[in-house]
Amino acid sequence: MWTVHRVATTGSTNADVAAAARSGAAEGYVVVADHQSAGRGRLDRRWEAPPGTALAMSFLLRPDGVPVARWPWLPLLAGVAVVEAVAAAAGASAVLKWPNDVLLDGGKLAGILTERVDTPSGPAAVVGIGLNVLQTADQLPPGGVSLASAGAGAAPDAVLDAVAPALGERYAGWRAAGGDPLASGLAADYASRCDTVGRDVRAELPGGDAVEGRATGVDGSGRLLIATPAGGDPVAVGAGDVVHLRPR
Repeated sequence: MWTVHRVATTGSTNADVAAAARSGAAEGYVVVADHQSAGRGRLDRRWEAPPGTALAMSFLLRPDGVPVARWPWLPLLAGVAVVEAVAAAAGASAVLKWPNDVLLDGGKLAGILTERVDTPSGPAAVVGIGLNVLQTADQLPPGGVSLASAGAGAAPDAVLDAVAPALGERYAGWRAAGGDPLASGLAADYASRCDTVGRDVRAELPGGDAVEGRATGVDGSGRLLIATPAGGDPVAVGAGDVVHLRPR
């Protein structure tokens, strides 16, 4: 379902795909860059890697018929696809950190940024994935890991060839189920791969507040559920920076 446009360098693959969407590009439009100079993740954090060492890729989705309220599952869906892809391409046993990080050996292997774009033919979603492939340990930011640094060798093209079909298959199943995470099996598959669930965590919220407690699961809207020491119903967190706390 993908039409891949490969470029040597760009500012941001997400920005490129968003611009294409506004100009009428069809679902399945993809930009892959060997290097991006203005890559960013959640909370506008900068993401950059030496040329040729990482995959920066963005996918245009137009999930017509899926309620917008279910679109927050898209980054979680992409995370599951990346975990499946790196296992297939490199034999790497990655896990997920809610909401949008892929971890390998405790370090950040990939990040996912999903953005809604308003276009003349209706809203669309751009799913951006930045995945560390060939960086050496000294080329990685603190807390980062690449497939190569973890001893899971794979060429960037081989990883791309695994990510694209995995994402396409996951997306097709989710969309066919009307975005229902239970009917599509996405909720169960995400939970089984999510290293956040069952951990003590601190969720740092956009407004500056924080919620601390035990992550017990993910609800039907893709929000992280945190049971706090105060008791009562778990707190549902829809956006924030989650820190995995050390066991007490």
